[in-house]
Amino acid sequence: MEQEYSRVVLALEDGALFEGRAFGAVAALAGAGRRGEVVFTTAMTGYQEVCTDPSYRGQMVVMTYPLIGNYGVARAAEESRRPWLSVLLVRDYCDEFSNWRATDSLDHFLKANGIPGIAEIDTRALTRHLRDHGTQRAVARLVPPDASIDVDALVAAARAVRTVTELDVVDEVSVSAITDLTAHTVAAGTKRVVLIDTGYKQNIAACLADRGLGVTLVPHDIALDGLLALQPDGVLLSNGPGDPETVTHLIALTREIIARRIPLMGICLGHQIVGLAAGAKTSRLLFGHHGCNHPVIDLATGEVTITTQNHNFQVDADSLPPESGFRVSHYNISDGSVEGLAHESLPVFSVQYHPEAAPGPRDNRQLFDRFAKMVQGEE
Repeated sequence: MEQEYSRVVLALEDGALFEGRAFGAVAALAGAGRRGEVVFTTAMTGYQEVCTDPSYRGQMVVMTYPLIGNYGVARAAEESRRPWLSVLLVRDYCDEFSNWRATDSLDHFLKANGIPGIAEIDTRALTRHLRDHGTQRAVARLVPPDASIDVDALVAAARAVRTVTELDVVDEVSVSAITDLTAHTVAAGTKRVVLIDTGYKQNIAACLADRGLGVTLVPHDIALDGLLALQPDGVLLSNGPGDPETVTHLIALTREIIARRIPLMGICLGHQIVGLAAGAKTSRLLFGHHGCNHPVIDLATGEVTITTQNHNFQVDADSLPPESGFRVSHYNISDGSVEGLAHESLPVFSVQYHPEAAPGPRDNRQLFDRFAKMVQGEE
């Protein structure tokens, strides 16, 4: 049963406190409350896509755009089978939505999926705090209206929260069975891509299918023999949550894929896996990249595009072994971090950002065209 009060306190591990009002699955904030790392996204729209992006597993997400909920939710906007974030943090929640596609309110959507939200949070102050001090572990908990707050206890609880490095979040979000996503939409004999699910977004599969490719979705822990039995014409390593260095089995599998010269594309976590397979190292960014307005430069062409991003880790450029055959192909203009890798002679490339967008600009959809040509043997 939900509490009669909806006052919520968000306590960060460094002692900062923020208060707000609960919505969504309010009861989930009772008792010990909800735990997770707090990150912010600069996306102005796309809150439903953010909620259903598996890369946010284990995290509380701050929406920096102040008005959230005004266009409701629609099934067409879901990027996964359910929302994955721990808590959604917003400034102003609007329950009266207007959108011809909408089927329900964000409040009901979160409630039905057991995800709490917190409104009336000072998201500007919270975002500035995270920008200056980095990603913070936190606890969000219901508090009676007139009750005093045990700050020390809340902060201690926040400091006890496990980071995504300590959680097996990839296993939580990945499918457990092999699934043909295009069985009824592609002709027999069509070139087929195996999409390794570490937390894939549905729009990735859609972008592949739109280019006439068959798509087979497989679990993150598929063995080499199982992968080869599918006779893939190409492999795509998907996005996903957590620390790439913890996905050791997939790093080893990626080395085998590269060695067999199977066309390979990596996105986000998949990009980091490619980097580790090439012998590079990864490290954690101060507050990560989350949003739809990150400028990236292609070093080969000098072209700058605006990208969608959602990651906490990066491939360290200086750690990439010269003998690996890989080069850095893209950089982030804002902070100089690595945004892409490409092999000098093999059909392998990866990008840290999301060319499928959802939400965000479609400036980089041509990368799927490039991969499709690799799979078709045209490049």
